[in-house]
Amino acid sequence: MHAMRSEIVCKYLFIGFAAAASLFILGACTLFQKEPTPENAMKRISGFFQPAFSDDLGYEDLEQGLLGSLEYLRRIPESRIFQFGRDRFSAAHMIRSLEHFRTFIQTKPSAPDLKNFIGSNYRVYRSRGRDGWGRVLFTGYYEPLLEGRRTPTPEYRFPVYARPQDLITVDLSLFSEKYKGQKIIARIADQTVVPYYDRREIDSEGVLHGKAETLAWVKDPVDIFFLQIQGSGRIRLDDGQVLNVHYHASNGRPYRSIGRLLIEQNKIPRSEMSMQQIRAYLRAHPDEIETIFNYNPSYVFFKLESDGPLGSLGVKLTPGRSVALDRRLFPPAALAFIVTQKPRVNGAGQIDSWTDCTRFVTNQDTGGAIRGPGRADLFWGHGAYAETAAGHMQQEGRLYFLILKPEKS
Repeated sequence: MHAMRSEIVCKYLFIGFAAAASLFILGACTLFQKEPTPENAMKRISGFFQPAFSDDLGYEDLEQGLLGSLEYLRRIPESRIFQFGRDRFSAAHMIRSLEHFRTFIQTKPSAPDLKNFIGSNYRVYRSRGRDGWGRVLFTGYYEPLLEGRRTPTPEYRFPVYARPQDLITVDLSLFSEKYKGQKIIARIADQTVVPYYDRREIDSEGVLHGKAETLAWVKDPVDIFFLQIQGSGRIRLDDGQVLNVHYHASNGRPYRSIGRLLIEQNKIPRSEMSMQQIRAYLRAHPDEIETIFNYNPSYVFFKLESDGPLGSLGVKLTPGRSVALDRRLFPPAALAFIVTQKPRVNGAGQIDSWTDCTRFVTNQDTGGAIRGPGRADLFWGHGAYAETAAGHMQQEGRLYFLILKPEKS
């Protein structure tokens, strides 16, 4: 009721005031919106407001994504509760929901059959988005490939660190109920819990040399920085072996975007911002790398895995089918549907245009920069197209969730 009232108030504000005051009105509307919680991050919508369901990949690899979510759900208690807006469902119900959908898509249904199936069997929810009206910013990430060595050389001298032994996680809820769900990353110094080292101390001052295991040594610090942003990747060693490195922990410091920094400093135009443009700027200005990187105090530590890449659920991510969302707001392993855009790339690897990207995905990951109901990160896999798509994707869109109707289970 309160969320509906907020939308009505905002609509009438827009109608009642002149366009010249639009910025003020947008700010006023924001005041009526509640802070995002699992209960208000999404709301159930009727068929009239539902999207035209279709899959631009023709259901390719969707079953693989569903199996990953089922793998996670089957190793947790069946009674665990998942929040879909104001509705609650058990893990057992989540399993039935995904299995039912998996069986259906094996028939490669037509658009009309898909619409009828969803309307008859599933509840549909829409994320409130970043503005309360469903607008979601979609970005992308991928699995980079780095060249590395087991031991350092004058050329390969930048470390990829494992989680340091002195890094600790403090569960604040153990001290007071008012801190329920809150944790901090820290270390102990002089019998006092203090914040863990930031990027400047780790990279510029070398405080972890000899104190943390180095998984590999690489020659380009820019590669390591972007590996940390992606959260996982592969490192090909000089002996031909390939290491799968996966996010293990962070230093607990806030993430600050160097892309935003470069825009604010007028070094890269906002309209041209991409991962590729950042790399190009850093290559052209190597003397600025340290200062720019230290603007982001967040630092990521890795662990080795036999396979990968793995998402936050511990299951292998499926390219084009796995998304990273805010784990505090959205149900993990859930079936979702996205409406956004993807790039068309020519033979030279350049983006010619953008086209519709409408597909079913699964919520299998999260990220330090993925906060709130208006952010989503789509995993593109590895390779040239994946790097291009992940580096340039900053598209508006919509995010929906599907769950089997209780009476159908």
